[in-house]
Amino acid sequence: MPLLRLDAAVATAFPDTLIALVTATGLRGHHAWPATTAALEDLERRVADGTWHPADETHPHIEAWHTAYRAFGTNPRRTRPSVDALGRRLAKKGTLPRINPAVDSYNAVSVRHGLPAGAFDLDQVTGDIVIRQADGTESFTPLGEPDTLEHPRPGEIIYTDTTSVLTRHWNHRDAHRTRVTESSTHVTFVLETLHATRDRDALDAAADELRHLLAPHTEHTTLDHLGPAHPQAAV
Repeated sequence: MPLLRLDAAVATAFPDTLIALVTATGLRGHHAWPATTAALEDLERRVADGTWHPADETHPHIEAWHTAYRAFGTNPRRTRPSVDALGRRLAKKGTLPRINPAVDSYNAVSVRHGLPAGAFDLDQVTGDIVIRQADGTESFTPLGEPDTLEHPRPGEIIYTDTTSVLTRHWNHRDAHRTRVTESSTHVTFVLETLHATRDRDALDAAADELRHLLAPHTEHTTLDHLGPAHPQAAV
């Protein structure tokens, strides 16, 4: 059972960080998930009729991530936090992507609550996962680009295991190797805030909604929290 760990230097730089880890065991992704489909369609319908808009960079949740990106040397308008990019896509196109039920579930939750979300197929992870500053020697193969090799800049916040980087720019883009597919059965879903004191209720609501969407399609889910006070959790 791997550990997911928040490095001390990241905890010091971002002391109000809180990450909810929803781990699903026995996930079944080869059939329809009606509640997830309904959640996506509800968001799209509300955008279309003007009764709701996804959070943009003026929203405190997104603004906090823009500030963090600048702190570790990333331009957030060129390389956007995942929730920002996803919300902008929904606002512009009126639709959210359909990837597979598990990914669609965390995308719906992410946009609804204005919090970054991601996931790792734990059967593809090697060793423990650490959230830390890059030293520049690490390698990263972006999702959907299996023949591409990148190297994070020193100081950039990354998720990494013992083989390679799993997510660049904290939550901008996931790696191809640990992507979640219809065949993934053991998955950790990640929901993040940099302001737990302010946003704990939103994080809890997002985690609860995600577990509700997952529940009919998995044997078991667990919820853990990662932050400076509790810097590691077994997933």
